[in-house]
Amino acid sequence: MDFSLQMHRLPLTTRLPWLYPFRVRQRQAFRWLRWHFGPERFATQRSGHLLPCNVYRHQSKLSRHLSEDPQEHLWQINKVRNHALALPHLDGIVIRPGETFSFWRLVGRPSAARGFVEGMELSQGRARGGIGGGLCQIGNLLHWLALHSPLQITRRANHSFDPFPDQGRIIPYGTGAALFYNYIDLWIYNPTDQAFQIRLWLTDTFLKGEIRCEKHLPHRYRIVERMPGFIQQESGWVRHNEIWRETIAKGEGGGIASTEFLYANRVQVMYEPRLPGEGVP
Repeated sequence: MDFSLQMHRLPLTTRLPWLYPFRVRQRQAFRWLRWHFGPERFATQRSGHLLPCNVYRHQSKLSRHLSEDPQEHLWQINKVRNHALALPHLDGIVIRPGETFSFWRLVGRPSAARGFVEGMELSQGRARGGIGGGLCQIGNLLHWLALHSPLQITRRANHSFDPFPDQGRIIPYGTGAALFYNYIDLWIYNPTDQAFQIRLWLTDTFLKGEIRCEKHLPHRYRIVERMPGFIQQESGWVRHNEIWRETIAKGEGGGIASTEFLYANRVQVMYEPRLPGEGVP
């Protein structure tokens, strides 16, 4: 392929890196305008009174051993502090019919002035430190909870690369939600006729969450991974899979009512994958 054509296809901020901060501020301004003047009605009300019906609950470990780097260990500690600052803005939020949940509209800018500290964030193909880093774990959990409900994901970005090999993964790869203030956001819309409520809390070892609603639902949901694998290319390894959702009727004799394709993931891998049959070193 002609090199000039390859350059033409690269994003402008990749060819001209000095434009990147200006582009970020532009996108942030557009998102602020959308929040305040767009067509969506955003969820803003929190309630300490729990809605009666539990829809789905999940938890994720707060700490992962990624490497022996002391900086990464500090980022893991700081992530928990950032979680503790963000969760009070999210816990108990009620998404009424026709409302949209926006992570960043509720949490606000994760600045040092508000007490947020440097945690790990993934950006432009590498892991680096950033104020408020680590909040993606909350986004991942919220997205996973929403997938197990009739709520609709209307805005969500996947991580653009896979930085670390799996460690005890129990949910499919590619079901997370990247976050970067404020335009890389997670929006969850309520198309139903009843209110839903998000609960989030910390223990010593886990980030925990659940979705609750007013009335029992007639269905439950199961997320299925299909065609997972790795492909080696000239530029390195690529990870791929597909994510599907099954809607299953509750009650005796309940079967699969529908199957829905959600995502096709294909991302660059930043490590040497261990393929099936290679064993454990």
